[in-house]
Amino acid sequence: MGVQWDVGYIIYKRALLHPEKAAIIFEDEPVTYRALNEGANRAAHFLQKKGLKKGDRMVVLMLNCIEFLELYFGAAKLGVIFVPLNWRLVGPELEYQINDCGARMIVFHDSFLGSVDGIRPRLTVEADKFVFARSGNPGQPACPAWAVDYFESQNGRQLGEPKPDTPVEMDDPLAIVYTSGVTGNPKGAVLSHGQTFFKCFQTALYTSDSGGGDSEVMVAQMPLFHSGGLFIVATPSIFGGITLVMRRNFNPDEFAEDIQRYRATIVLALTTMWRFILATGKLDQVDVSSVHTVLGGGERTPPSLFEELAKRNLYMQQGFGQTECSAMTLMPKADIQRKMGSIGKPGFFTHVWVGDKNGKELPPGEIGDILAKGPTVMSGYWNLPEATRRTIQDGILNTGDLGYMDEEGYLYIVDRAKDMYRSGGENVYPAEVEKVIAGHPKVQNVAIIGVPDEKWGETGMAFVLPNPGQTLSKEEILEFLQGKVAKYKHPTRFEFVAELPLTATMKVKKSELKERYGARLHEK
Repeated sequence: MGVQWDVGYIIYKRALLHPEKAAIIFEDEPVTYRALNEGANRAAHFLQKKGLKKGDRMVVLMLNCIEFLELYFGAAKLGVIFVPLNWRLVGPELEYQINDCGARMIVFHDSFLGSVDGIRPRLTVEADKFVFARSGNPGQPACPAWAVDYFESQNGRQLGEPKPDTPVEMDDPLAIVYTSGVTGNPKGAVLSHGQTFFKCFQTALYTSDSGGGDSEVMVAQMPLFHSGGLFIVATPSIFGGITLVMRRNFNPDEFAEDIQRYRATIVLALTTMWRFILATGKLDQVDVSSVHTVLGGGERTPPSLFEELAKRNLYMQQGFGQTECSAMTLMPKADIQRKMGSIGKPGFFTHVWVGDKNGKELPPGEIGDILAKGPTVMSGYWNLPEATRRTIQDGILNTGDLGYMDEEGYLYIVDRAKDMYRSGGENVYPAEVEKVIAGHPKVQNVAIIGVPDEKWGETGMAFVLPNPGQTLSKEEILEFLQGKVAKYKHPTRFEFVAELPLTATMKVKKSELKERYGARLHEK
């Protein structure tokens, strides 16, 4: 084939180098690199037959599955822009994103037939491009008359490399990934082929001390529709020749068992996921001696969590990234204890610094905007030039996070700029207080928002999720905070809850809490 440097080349090359190696073990069934590439080629030929060409948008509404990755790499080979949708969204939210990107096609799992059918007449998707796929979950409906059966359409499809109608370039869009907004509509981050290659390079360097991909097995149950699942886990693992253990959904018991079952060498889970895994007690019943790299973070992580994992010889390297610029930093393994609280140093291909409102670098210890520049930064927001200009100026991305650097160049996040509130004229960063409360032995999770207050302007409201079987009081929390953070930072209102609203990657949905309790909403 005429070589072109698109992301589809990654699976093509892996199929040449290691055709019979397991690329993915999905629900305990191995899929080789050769089979995954052939599936991507079948998907590409299907898209071409349906009339899709470079620059067209295709949305997928699917649980984790092999077909998701086949469609992703197949679209990449043609320059078709891949738009993964969060399957937790409801009809109007899906409708907005599908129409905002002007999708010509949607591929959806049987589980989401009702959601798609309810909005079908109002979508930009063309009538012959509603594509139905079977999820493998029992009790699901059959393909409706108005949709194409994806699996039946694959019968007899070509396995050879497709030829795009127009060459795909590194600067061309690969995907549009929608970010959740606190106010207004979500924004579609445009991620290019070139940016994705550099994220793969950066992620490979983060684990370069592991001895190479040939013998590596990764366990990571992130949803593929999310930037972390597709661009920090799946694409880099295939790029690196790693075998990825993947399941439809995250189950903490199964996650722990998979570490032993597949002799995992690399494990990735976000902070809340680790809490669930530890709560099961399974980590003490399985052999984790094969693991040499543990990646995690994603939100505030109390020292107690690092300590609990370290007791089991699992030393978690916390990282920092976002849809707009993934894998920005990672904590070196040797410095986990020495630099507790930091999210590490910037990666090789991303320049990260803390700046003032003009972008000028601040001295160590001073809190300011966390800024980033380099080939891992997104191209911009889809059809939102003003929002793009506010977020990226002269190639510099304002992450919307506040933090500081220490004298050795280690980055510390203070909070999201939009989560900070002012109480009695003082800035309060909820993440700082949440981290302390999360260390309480009775606390499973906590979220704090600023709410209106007649005396102080704003005050903190804490939503506390106790550990199973535990009861907590406001007084216990306040006593625990004594001497750990200044009193003006202490929440004055408390609600003890049975659950917290979580995103698909197990982060607390503060936007939902803010809307529910009248907090001041503002974008970055």
